[in-house]
Amino acid sequence: MRKVSVLVIFSLGFVFACQSPATKNHRTGLIADHGVVVSAHPEASRIGKMILEEGGNAVDAAVATGFALAVCYPDAGNIGGGGFMVIRFREGHTAALDYREKAPLRAYEEMFQDAAGHVIPGLSLDSDLAVGVPGSVAGLLKALDKYGLLSLQQVIQPAIDLAEKGFPVTLKQAKRLNQYKEAFLRANRFVPAFVKDVPWKEGDTLVQTDLANALKMIRDHGRDGFYKGPVAKAFLDQIKQDNGWITQQDLDVYRAIWREPLMAVYKNYKVISMPPPSSGGVALIQLLNMVEPWPIGKWGWNTPESVHVMVAAEKRVYADRARFLGDPDFVDIPVTKLIDKDYCRERMRGFSLKRVIPSDSISHGKPIGYESRETTHYSVVDGEGNAVAVTTTLNRSYGNKVVVKDAGFLLNNEMDDFSAKPGTPNSYGLIGGRANAIEPAKRMLSSMTPTILEKDGQLFMVVGSPGGSTIITSVFQTVLNVTEHHMTMQEAVNAGRFHHQWKPDMIFYEKSALDRLTKDRLKQMGYALKLRSSIGRVDAVRVWPDGKREGGADPRGDDTATGF
Repeated sequence: MRKVSVLVIFSLGFVFACQSPATKNHRTGLIADHGVVVSAHPEASRIGKMILEEGGNAVDAAVATGFALAVCYPDAGNIGGGGFMVIRFREGHTAALDYREKAPLRAYEEMFQDAAGHVIPGLSLDSDLAVGVPGSVAGLLKALDKYGLLSLQQVIQPAIDLAEKGFPVTLKQAKRLNQYKEAFLRANRFVPAFVKDVPWKEGDTLVQTDLANALKMIRDHGRDGFYKGPVAKAFLDQIKQDNGWITQQDLDVYRAIWREPLMAVYKNYKVISMPPPSSGGVALIQLLNMVEPWPIGKWGWNTPESVHVMVAAEKRVYADRARFLGDPDFVDIPVTKLIDKDYCRERMRGFSLKRVIPSDSISHGKPIGYESRETTHYSVVDGEGNAVAVTTTLNRSYGNKVVVKDAGFLLNNEMDDFSAKPGTPNSYGLIGGRANAIEPAKRMLSSMTPTILEKDGQLFMVVGSPGGSTIITSVFQTVLNVTEHHMTMQEAVNAGRFHHQWKPDMIFYEKSALDRLTKDRLKQMGYALKLRSSIGRVDAVRVWPDGKREGGADPRGDDTATGF
């Protein structure tokens, strides 16, 4: 009798959950004939669109949007952090730029451990030892210099004006600034621009004079305006004051690096994504390869079957991430083997629709031949069809909350993305191995997944998300929402999400992601479920067959799509 009941519940869950969000709330995002910019803040999207209208290409707009986010989205937009950029030009040529932060030259593997070898709580997050050498300015300028059409002065001036004259904070920003007031006061020896005597309210103007001056130095002196001179001195004085280890030598030797994008095919789509030290591209391609043989589109959106298969893939992918991935300049990563379709399908051997394999019974694979949550993403497509996907971060919200006096920018706490001790989870619960151990001048592993898709040789989608460890699964589900469940870009972005990262052995889910019958079925199968308020904030662009571009801005934040 019990088997019959389970079967009935499974079937009912399938019928009910098969109704995708598209059938309940049909929505299409902003439609434009030419350029589209989708970012985490309306001011940054406005500035990106303005640059396109003034004759800039997608790279110009991406750089302008990046500097603007450093002003109007201090949660994660930055000049004191780092990121990744993936570019696809209209003729199909691609590029990937790595401007991830690096460990200081004085760093060493046990720097966050006590004499007994135990990780010291908070040291990799809430101290100046947590700060990685910033890469954002070097990266944005490198992209502009190689591929931009406009001058640095043209693309950075709107951000300077935004900082100098101020901008109206949104309701969500006001709440966040009020929430972090005490943290800002504890972290700084002066009162930063983010703190007011009275609570922030929607429409209040946030002016950042010191940040405007720092941006002017970059405008007038390029790279040296940040990595040398008064801005560098202010930064290093701040680091020294709080016993950090970054020196002028670290700033002098830092370089952004062009890398070969990862390429793969998922059914009729070509996937172009970021290689290590981002784990995002490898993980996304592995996930797509692992679920490709299964009829997810036929099963329907977030049915018990679909969720079960996707979670099984996620467990295996995050186990591989912990074992193999790190900075390719320091460790040998079998990228080609990891994203090989045969390897990925071999990893799914033993999977059954009828049972759950616990995470403790799943380890990394054995490729042949091999012995932040607060981030922000933005997507840009210009009138010519050039596309840019950028994900950038300070790690946690507002980094480590320390503002550089007289320069106005926030310090990152990216050192927490290293494995402070192999096998010990970081602040996102991610397990790391020796491949991601701390070493001098090494780039820490990341989950950022800026990605571009082609269909039939033409630009199809630009996508990415913030969200720490949930970035990869947010992008994965958004891609499937469009390619398998035939949603519009906005519907795909709006749709509820779930997440599994191998350890802890738990499905995290948004309220709108799983209906009651699906949750009941998953629990009966043996899954542990935990509700989360929000997972990811995807900003994406889709190109329709008639050439029109649809911008999908995530309603979980102030994210905004602009275009013309």
